[in-house]
Amino acid sequence: MTSGSRDIPAHEIILSRIQGGGDAPALFWNGMEMSYADFWRRIEAWDERLAADGINAGDVAALYGDFSPETSAMMLAAIRRRAIIVPLTGDVDAELGGLLDMAGAAVLYRFSADDQATCERRPAPQTPDLIAKFRERGHPGLVVFTSGSTGKPKGILQDVAQVSRKFITPRKGWRTILFLLMDHFGGFNTFLSTFAYGGAGVCLGGVRDPAVVARAIETARATLLPTTPTFLNFLIASRIYAAHDLSSVELITYGTELMPEATLQQVSEIFPNAKLKQTYGLSELGVLRSESRDNGSLWLKVGGSGFETKVVDGILWIRSEANMVGYLNAPDPFDAEGWMCTGDEVEIKDGYMRFLGRKTEVINTGGKKVYPIEVENVLMSLPNIRNATVEARPHPIMGQVVQAKVSLFEPEDPFELSERLRQQCNERLAKYKVPVRFIVVDAEGHHNVRFKKVRANLS
Repeated sequence: MTSGSRDIPAHEIILSRIQGGGDAPALFWNGMEMSYADFWRRIEAWDERLAADGINAGDVAALYGDFSPETSAMMLAAIRRRAIIVPLTGDVDAELGGLLDMAGAAVLYRFSADDQATCERRPAPQTPDLIAKFRERGHPGLVVFTSGSTGKPKGILQDVAQVSRKFITPRKGWRTILFLLMDHFGGFNTFLSTFAYGGAGVCLGGVRDPAVVARAIETARATLLPTTPTFLNFLIASRIYAAHDLSSVELITYGTELMPEATLQQVSEIFPNAKLKQTYGLSELGVLRSESRDNGSLWLKVGGSGFETKVVDGILWIRSEANMVGYLNAPDPFDAEGWMCTGDEVEIKDGYMRFLGRKTEVINTGGKKVYPIEVENVLMSLPNIRNATVEARPHPIMGQVVQAKVSLFEPEDPFELSERLRQQCNERLAKYKVPVRFIVVDAEGHHNVRFKKVRANLS
């Protein structure tokens, strides 16, 4: 940040960069390329619309849809007006009303497939105490929700001015596939960084299957693909990459879950010119800067300016300048010194870190630990295994035993499959790590709509 801009809020610096982007491409959507100049005009139009709808500093406005020219312009206009945005997507339909109430949203903008927006006014909402206090800062805000896999979703309030600070130092701009959903903090982080660095966002139109993503890469000549290991495994299995020119991709970032070694090796072969980079972040803390040891390694360094890390009893703790403002409906998870326990088990070697798994997902069988990713790595290296998910199964004597869900490339007799997999696992794993049960599921049976692997809590 230059001396002249030191006192300018970070989000305003990003907006000024967008305003000065000129004829450079800002967005690709439905085969259309939009320049920064046109994009800025849409942002100004949304600024006027929000003003007419009574959305001012500190007001809470929700939007429902996917990344597009209009949703992108609306979010940036709301940030410009210092409002609090609540992005939502189709997978929360069953909980939509409750989430809007939790955030105290005054309006909901729904965006159609052709990018038209309708405004739904909501009955006078009750303002959450945390948001009422946050308004005193005069900063734009962001509300995202946890997945709710362990119970009721938690509403997370982030200060966009604070989150934006990590993007002030100029860096390379990318033509970025906007793969991560906009109601996911990682998706918002990707969205903000794309425009902060003068890059271009490539919208997917609400669909995230391998054919759509491959076509978007080819059409827009995308250079950055931020995604998940599960989606990369789908891309490999589909073989759709062979039908498209994906040579423009220079960087693939992957996170939100552990990467199987077999998948990482295959991605390196499919994208020989791309750097592979593991990322790490939490909605409560922000996305840390990371550095993989090399393309074929799962060891990395995490941290960067504004972040501190420590490992206590094998568990990663983080302290961040970009800590969330707080939960809307739960106590803060930070200790008195501002540290948060991530729940991720790690090991350290030569200054690099390797993630072993979430503490809650580690299987305890007869007092011995089993990390699901270790067994999944073995299963996915075996013939005819397209994907594998390993989870705990209750046992009256051992406490827990290992169970595996697998999907196949070709049908196989269930009994013969189980016998084959058990024998091959016994050759490569300690006996207590070998699954006692193998369940065949279809390819979609391993992940949620965010392409993140889901391990059932069967305890």
